Amino acid sequence: MSDKMDSLDPNNVRFFSGRSNPELAAKICAHLDVPLEETHFSRFSNDNLFVQLGASVRGRIVYIVQSLTPPVSDRLMELLMMLDIAKGAAAKEVHAIIPYFSYSRSDKKDAPRISITARLIADLLKTAGATHVMTMTLHSPQVHGFFSLPTDPITARSLFGDYFRQRELDPQKCVVVSPDMGRAESAARFAEQMGLPVATASKTRHSDTEVTIGGFIKRQVKGFSHALVFDDEIATGGSVTQLSKQLVKSGIQQISLVCTHGLFLGKALERITAVPQITEIVTTDTVYRPPESRHPMMKVLSVAPAFGDAIRYNYLHQSIGSLFAFGEK
Repeated sequence: MSDKMDSLDPNNVRFFSGRSNPELAAKICAHLDVPLEETHFSRFSNDNLFVQLGASVRGRIVYIVQSLTPPVSDRLMELLMMLDIAKGAAAKEVHAIIPYFSYSRSDKKDAPRISITARLIADLLKTAGATHVMTMTLHSPQVHGFFSLPTDPITARSLFGDYFRQRELDPQKCVVVSPDMGRAESAARFAEQMGLPVATASKTRHSDTEVTIGGFIKRQVKGFSHALVFDDEIATGGSVTQLSKQLVKSGIQQISLVCTHGLFLGKALERITAVPQITEIVTTDTVYRPPESRHPMMKVLSVAPAFGDAIRYNYLHQSIGSLFAFGEK
């Protein structure tokens, strides 16, 4: 960023991080060549949270980086308080940078007397003081419509494309597989980007950990030996392991799991590694995972450049269409 006309003015912006992923926040700031300011967190004796931003924000453009990762309620409260602090301290703009918006899975009323929580959180973010939201790979496109303030869902597809393009994958042998119809369009965009065919499985979810994969995937992957299973997130690993077993029965010999948000909760990695045909897991750092806890087959790509570029384009009033999750193919 040698050209200052294409850079953020460090005197005009302030970057802060919640406690979910300060490593990613630091990488975003390094990409933009701006400092990451301190934020102070503590708890009172009654368990109330105390948050204090460590630098003045008056009249400045403020960016707050926070993923909604476990413990989600604590991370959400931190984010809401930081937004409220910035608004109350006379910030000019307040941007909520939420790499992983976990509540995007709560996007519909599919049972009696439940909350469409994604919409509720969207309303809370605006009430707390956010003037703009930036996130990555929402669970479904309709969640974007829950926000009544400018919201940019960007994508990690180009990161995955750059990674796999080095392999020169053979479209006669390799196929991109979507685990369900909800991810079919995103998987199709990735497959087109890679010049590969695409197949879509049929998934029925019975609980948070139990799913059933339809049998017609066998016809779609016939003749292929390598599958790139393309999903938005892997939490417990139930969906991808069930799908992988169906793919193996259908003749697939090698499986690469590709997901933007890699939570890998509980025994997820144990389930995944129990399928020997799964040879790699490619994910991003929207969800922080310490290097020492990463499985040897796991490759973590950083989304810092993607967020950094999106923030810079937004700051300079330029289009971010090339980074947009539901934009042109």
